[in-house]
Amino acid sequence: MRAADADILVIPGYLGSEPDHWQSRWEQKLSTARRVEQRDWASPNRAEWVEAISRDIRLAKRPVVLVAHSLGVIAALYAAQQFGEKIAGAFLVAPPSEAVLREMPTIDSAFLPIPRARLPFPAIVVGSNDDPYSDASFAQNLAQDIGARFIDAGAAGHINVDSGHGPWPEGSLAFAHFVAKL
Repeated sequence: MRAADADILVIPGYLGSEPDHWQSRWEQKLSTARRVEQRDWASPNRAEWVEAISRDIRLAKRPVVLVAHSLGVIAALYAAQQFGEKIAGAFLVAPPSEAVLREMPTIDSAFLPIPRARLPFPAIVVGSNDDPYSDASFAQNLAQDIGARFIDAGAAGHINVDSGHGPWPEGSLAFAHFVAKL
């Protein structure tokens, strides 16, 4: 599949993705990409976030490819439970661990537990071994549980602007290879 043949839904995490974030850059570069907007990025409500993703999946005219980061990964996993047949694939980056989410009072506790059902479509989970929002093995274990391929990003922090991942060319290359195989 070519990226132009899919509706690419960009799903940011807590606080959204600022203009220099790799998600925002990809959204601008990919002609069929659009951001899933949330009413409130700072006080995430699981039901609202999942409904926003579900709405955009329902509105898609082409096969859907999800590109989620951080808390957006968790919301995407919930939406995938309802719309798996319309999703061609998912590229899931830096999911936060349940232990971290429990300690964040601004995060709706309904995001827990994190869905771990096997996905009915191809997926990649990218994780870092020094992510402050996840222990080193969490992303790898999540990938295994949901039937996704795991990519170890090494010491890459939370794979966001703060960890030096504005453009993130390695991620862009991995995403292009992933979409080409769908």
